[in-house]
Amino acid sequence: MTVAELIERLGGELLHGDPETQVVGVDEPGRANNGKLVFGDSPSSAEDALRSGASAAVVPLGHLPNPARGMAVVATKQPRLWFAQASKLLALATPFAGVHPTAVVGPDAQIAEGVSVGPYAVIGAAVGVGAFTRIEAGAVIGDSVQIGEHCRIYPRVVIYSGTEVGNRVVVHAGAVLGADGFGYVRDAKTGAYLQFPQQDKLFIEDDVEIGANSTIDRGALSETRIRRGTKIDNLVHIGHNCDIGEDVVIASLTGISGSSTVGNGAIIAGQVGVGDHAHIGPGVILGGQAGVLSGKTVNTTGTVLWGTPAKPLREYLRELATLARLSRRKKE
Repeated sequence: MTVAELIERLGGELLHGDPETQVVGVDEPGRANNGKLVFGDSPSSAEDALRSGASAAVVPLGHLPNPARGMAVVATKQPRLWFAQASKLLALATPFAGVHPTAVVGPDAQIAEGVSVGPYAVIGAAVGVGAFTRIEAGAVIGDSVQIGEHCRIYPRVVIYSGTEVGNRVVVHAGAVLGADGFGYVRDAKTGAYLQFPQQDKLFIEDDVEIGANSTIDRGALSETRIRRGTKIDNLVHIGHNCDIGEDVVIASLTGISGSSTVGNGAIIAGQVGVGDHAHIGPGVILGGQAGVLSGKTVNTTGTVLWGTPAKPLREYLRELATLARLSRRKKE
């Protein structure tokens, strides 16, 4: 893509150089070469970017560029964000290789323009795959799954039937989407467990990213939904009937039990446990290893919560300090 095309898509002001400068990828200033884009979001890092061997740089508004050569320089309010957005656009511009001869594509599958299907991938019957989506080696896409445009499905991902994936979704290796939820009914007489129906859908909305070996269950009698822009780390489990809001961040080793909800913009750190039918409000921040008990509602926007049951960090630390004092007194 040219710098002019990036500015047209992302905004920004060209301060220096040729708008037709070609950019093929991004890199850090210390090793960038011709065709690469770099960024600086402070005066010192901007100067490092401008001294690099890159073809283009993005710097903060108000920074006066003095590049040593004919570098194209773009100014914007948030150079780091512009750089990340440009990286996504450049990745989408990468040419695709078509359907590999070892891939299996089921009957009535609708494969759009520019789709790439890797070696030994399996595409089930009546699957729909949107334009310029990339499905990599060994991925398995179940019957009737719908996948949007410009998605990337990494190797060995499994997407069960009954799953719908939006546009620009990234699913990393080994993730499993749409498996049955962990729901059983116990026979009081025999003690045997019988699976409760797990027959509804899983919806993954646009711009979601799902980390390696994470699992998201389909709904039981109502849907599971991951809303727009949410980012899920590796080794996260989300149970059936959950509703995860927009722009939520969930770190690794977190488990969210069935029928729980998470509000828009919440931040959930690593090893957090959320019980079933719990409700995490918009903007809530759960620190590492926090626990939310089943059926509880947490609505402390912007306050970091810690411990089990999760409570404001200051309160949690005060309780720890009190316990430490009591322990010392007992020893004395």
